[in-house]
Parts: sequence; structure tokens; C-alpha cells
Amino acid sequence: MTEFTPVASLIGGALIGLSAVLLMALEGRIAGISGIAARLLPPYHKGGVLSRLGFVLGLVLAPLLDALVSGAPVVQTVSSNLPLMLIAGLLVGFGSVYGSGCTSGHGVCGLARLSPRSLVATLVFMAVAIATVFVVRHLA
Repeated sequence: MTEFTPVASLIGGALIGLSAVLLMALEGRIAGISGIAARLLPPYHKGGVLSRLGFVLGLVLAPLLDALVSGAPVVQTVSSNLPLMLIAGLLVGFGSVYGSGCTSGHGVCGLARLSPRSLVATLVFMAVAIATVFVVRHLA
């Protein structure tokens, strides 16, 4: 069972929105995590490497900072089924490339820009996520 945390969720959502606005205002770029991470890999794109690296490091360090401040441990549940994780990773990567973006690029930034393409992409990945949770919880 997942715990409902409205205050933490509101703060987290506001911070995601703020980071998206700041990245657009300061760099002129969409806060799409898959695109930011991909541009850190070869072939390297000129310019903005430090800001992309800082963005990704912030994603990694934020839970550690939260644990330091709150005293609560970082809890992350990941399957120990390596073939399943490999397939899931490949599907997510394929989906990000095929859909020209990820949940943050389409679901946060694209919807905020009223992009019809992002609306379709968000509806598709949300439907797949709902179906996946249903299958895993009720049929597996």
C-alpha cells in the first residue's frame, strides 16, 4: 500500500515545476530528463554540459540530502529480477526515443505549453502505466 503524502507531494510538484521554469528561462531548454541525460553521452553536444551534469546530479543527490535533513533513510524498491529489469529498461529507453521524450518533457513541460503531441504522449504512457500496475498487482 502506498502512503498518501499531500504536503510532500505538493512541495515536490512545485519544485519540479520551478526547475522546469528555471531551465527554460536560463537555458532555453525543456526539462526532459531523457534528453538531458542522453546529451551527457557520446556524441557529446557542445555547450551546457555543466548545467546538464548539475541537473542529473541534483536528481541523484536530492534523496540523499532529504535523508540527511529528515533523518529518514532513502527507501527505493527495485526488483531483484535482472531479466525483468533489463527488459523494463530497454522498453523505457525505446519509449523515450520513439515518443521523442519522457514523462518530464511531455507530461510536465509539454502539457504546460499546451502541446497536442505531448497530450497524446502523456495519455499513452499513463495508460500503459495503469495497465502495467493492474497486471503486476492482479494478474502476476
